[in-house]
Amino acid sequence: MAFIGYARVSTQDQDTALQLDALTKAGCQKIFQEKASGSTRRGRQELARCLASLGRGDVLVVYKIDRIARSLFDLLEILRQLEGVGATIKSVTEPLDTTNSMGVFVVQILGAVAQLERSMIRERSIAGQIAARQRGRMPGRVRALAAGDERALVSEYLEGQTTYKNLSLKFGVSEHAAKRSVYRATKPADYLKRQRC
Repeated sequence: MAFIGYARVSTQDQDTALQLDALTKAGCQKIFQEKASGSTRRGRQELARCLASLGRGDVLVVYKIDRIARSLFDLLEILRQLEGVGATIKSVTEPLDTTNSMGVFVVQILGAVAQLERSMIRERSIAGQIAARQRGRMPGRVRALAAGDERALVSEYLEGQTTYKNLSLKFGVSEHAAKRSVYRATKPADYLKRQRC
């Protein structure tokens, strides 16, 4: 029997330190961690590796259930996978233990509540954006570059003779801002889709 931890944050700018400390204190011998959106399991390669490493009697330890599953369907699929190999799941901050039927029920309820909470947050966010647009404001972060500078940055990137780091230094922005500029110009439909997620 082994305690295996999994820590996740949604963006590269966030830090897993809080989760790692809690998982270590919970006795995890190994911890998988990643920075990836929870909206799709496809992008969570470390989660796939974590689940594949589990065997009979192992315990998957997470800081909170919403770190491993972003929907009830996703959570139930993970529970089925754990059950198939004889592993269980525990949360450091929630009273969960899937070694009994009541524990499984509690996990399902918490998953449903987390999904409802995310849906409500999304609805409030969309309502706020609509209200802002009606007041003449465009929601979202302020662009780091003026339109002309952004076009110049993208043009230099497309020439293929430079890196995001060099561009960030030349135009006085972060590497992330340089990447966003290129992404907006080269994949606008995908960029808008990511902004809505």
